[in-house]
Amino acid sequence: MMKKACSMGLIFVLTAGCFYGLCACEKTPNVGSRYEINVEYSPENATLAGTVKLTFENTLGKELDVLKLQMYPNAYRKDALYKPVSKEYESAAYYDGESYGEMVVSSVNGAKNWEVMGEDENILYAYLERPLANGEQVVLDIGFLLKLASVKHRTGVTENTVNLGNFFPALCGVKNGGFAECVYYADGDPFYQDCADYTVRITLPKDYAVAATGDIVSERTLESKKEYVLSANAVRDFAMVLSSNYKVKSKKVGKTTVRYCYYREENAAQTLDSAVEAFDYYCQTFGAYPYETYTVAQTGFACDGMEYPCLTMLSDCLDGAVIPRVVAHETAHQWWYAIVGSDQIENAWQDEGLAEYSSVMFFQEYEKYGLTREMLVQEALEEYRSYYDVYGSVLGRTDTKMTRHLKEYVSGYEYRCIAYDKPVVMLDTLRKSVGDDAFLAGLKKYYAENRFAIATADSLIGAYERCGLDVRGFFDSFLEGKAVL
Repeated sequence: MMKKACSMGLIFVLTAGCFYGLCACEKTPNVGSRYEINVEYSPENATLAGTVKLTFENTLGKELDVLKLQMYPNAYRKDALYKPVSKEYESAAYYDGESYGEMVVSSVNGAKNWEVMGEDENILYAYLERPLANGEQVVLDIGFLLKLASVKHRTGVTENTVNLGNFFPALCGVKNGGFAECVYYADGDPFYQDCADYTVRITLPKDYAVAATGDIVSERTLESKKEYVLSANAVRDFAMVLSSNYKVKSKKVGKTTVRYCYYREENAAQTLDSAVEAFDYYCQTFGAYPYETYTVAQTGFACDGMEYPCLTMLSDCLDGAVIPRVVAHETAHQWWYAIVGSDQIENAWQDEGLAEYSSVMFFQEYEKYGLTREMLVQEALEEYRSYYDVYGSVLGRTDTKMTRHLKEYVSGYEYRCIAYDKPVVMLDTLRKSVGDDAFLAGLKKYYAENRFAIATADSLIGAYERCGLDVRGFFDSFLEGKAVL
């Protein structure tokens, strides 16, 4: 997610030669889960009701007696311990005053019993009828009702749209041989999910259109209602934006259709062009995009934008030169988050930093936007140094570690400086040290080796090492907060 908002003191020497041959193979999706979601949206009471049929294959290498699913919308409850929106963005997000939502599970068929647990009533525990051996499958049918808050955020009703990010009970990602439970931190993206296959059927008033992850398989009108069937395979999540006001522009880039859904913009054609140019640049620079549709959807959003697989939520508050910057950043997340996953809770810099620096590379290539590489890197460095000075004087210390849990950030400003700005400086320094060809070779290898997986920091470092570059000390100095900027 994107929020608003050089001369180095330490010289790094890379001792290995710059052999950077690329791996010829591409990673095949290893998808162990399938979702069949059937929901209906009712604007009269701002609810989404329906079912999720989850087919899960145990690939953990051990027996399981419980499945754990995230209930992210419970963060919008009045008594939630972890609020989805930070104080900084509350007034912009809650445009009509206080408003609350929640997810209510009514049934879990296929389980012996179930209960809502977790640190913040955010995890559905489905206890299986018998232990599930490694390699076996189980099917759960979950009934739920989603009550939507009036909020310009990932999940909520806005003035012109309905944002349906993280709107269904979703299986917790697998981490360290178990399910990773995530609470909803306001700063950053509190998500850790594995790829799965999706078929989604949504019924809504007939004047509504849908922008979504994946492809529209069918569309039909049923008297006063409309039904869409959508499909997406090997994606990390599934999200939608609904609106009765959408107009659509689209262009083809290779095998992918890039779409822009909008309702309030004079320069829609230019925004689509920015998305197309960024998308095409990343395809050429990092590797092929595996999906047939990528959609940018204008919507009410308190921050600048939010990424989902095959879908970007773009704030309707943006205008002018800001739009291409946000579009370039969020589009880069299709490579760094959607296709190559990472631990956004423990290593937020990994997807945010790569997405931000990818946009720097894009603007360097497309000079017409007037944003030079030097300008953008210097901007990031100055913002980081300002953070260092301010927090040092106010708190008496400044934590510059990049590898840290989301709960360790004391503000959105600190998150921005550590997860966005410092990685830009780090990656640009690496690029200057090893040269453009070796730098790009490492990113291409990282992409090819980690498509559809959840990559670690070692995955990125290892990709460069397998290109013949001794970069571990370099990365460690930044990640551990030892590099002097």
